[in-house]
Amino acid sequence: MADGKLGLNTQLAHIGNNPRDFFGFVNPPVVHASTVLYPDAKTMSERNQKYTYGTRGTPTTDALANAINELEGSAGTIVVPSGLAAVTVPLLSFLAAGDHILLVDSVYGPTRHFADTMLTRLGVQVEYYEPHIGAGITGLLRPNTKVVFTESPGSNTFEVQDIPAIAKAARVAGAIVMMDNTWATPLYFRPLDHGVDISIHAATKYPAGHSDVLIGTVSANETHWKALYEGFVTLGTCSGPDDVYQTLRGLRTMGVRLERHQKSTLEIAAWLEGQKGVARVLHPGLPSHPDHALWKRDFTGSSGIFSIVLDGGGKPQAHAFLDALQTFGLGYSWGGFESLAVQVFLGDRTIAKGQYEGPLLRLQIGLEDVDDLKADLTRGLNAAAAAGA
Repeated sequence: MADGKLGLNTQLAHIGNNPRDFFGFVNPPVVHASTVLYPDAKTMSERNQKYTYGTRGTPTTDALANAINELEGSAGTIVVPSGLAAVTVPLLSFLAAGDHILLVDSVYGPTRHFADTMLTRLGVQVEYYEPHIGAGITGLLRPNTKVVFTESPGSNTFEVQDIPAIAKAARVAGAIVMMDNTWATPLYFRPLDHGVDISIHAATKYPAGHSDVLIGTVSANETHWKALYEGFVTLGTCSGPDDVYQTLRGLRTMGVRLERHQKSTLEIAAWLEGQKGVARVLHPGLPSHPDHALWKRDFTGSSGIFSIVLDGGGKPQAHAFLDALQTFGLGYSWGGFESLAVQVFLGDRTIAKGQYEGPLLRLQIGLEDVDDLKADLTRGLNAAAAAGA
């Protein structure tokens, strides 16, 4: 609980704005604004009023940012146009030519692409590390290491990092710790409580929750909030008011949606472990997962995305599986109401390549009935088996 008094779903129903600030209306206004007028020249020259220009915030963006601050326990939150922008803005805000960054090798693919192209071109030294390094990251920290970037569980393969151990080591070295926490949301893991400085979310996923909004949030502790906000304003990466409003609306039901995602996903993941044609299920919430104990120590729940490893085969079997699906959609992103499936690509990794028995398939379990999803996955497994016969 963010305030120690109210339950999580009660908080989600009420945080972010006070209806009495807007004549009693339950939801905040959707403010479409660029220009903000000043009452006189002195106020204008000093910018001495709450709102000064549309890129710097409105009552709409404040409502969402305030709500996220409540959930994260953060000093401040910026709202940006996409999950990838939620990664790139803090990196650009804190890194400079000559700095060194450590990124977990199981990081979100577009984050890797940004690091390998934009950051290296700007003179930042980029290095990847093994997801299970924990306190051993001390051995990789350099005098010029400015950022340690974490993501737990890791994209597509769901390795769980020892975030407190990494954060402790980074703090000793004076490095800033950032975490992409999109999988768990602040409902199931609060990064700043575990030593992280900057918490990153693709709010496109569970906060928005309906596959129709692109948006991201970045939350900082007191030490780093000012620099994050300065970078945000300098880059001009503000999100549109309609997307902000829809995300705030989605936030109201995120608790109950995540409960359903979690329950359905754990049931399906456990069921898949016993299905012919499945070599492994990569879900840290399962006792069989090698990082289950670490996940259980730090996380309070799990969400709706995980991967399976087919028992042998390659692209033909993976494509047969995907093409046989009728309820699952074939599409990127996740966190919406519908189930999705994609084949996982690991070819860009340098360390955490892993040894897998067959192709990896990532599944997003939506809000459909579990029996229907099991039937669809059975169709996929049968098609994959037939393709390998």
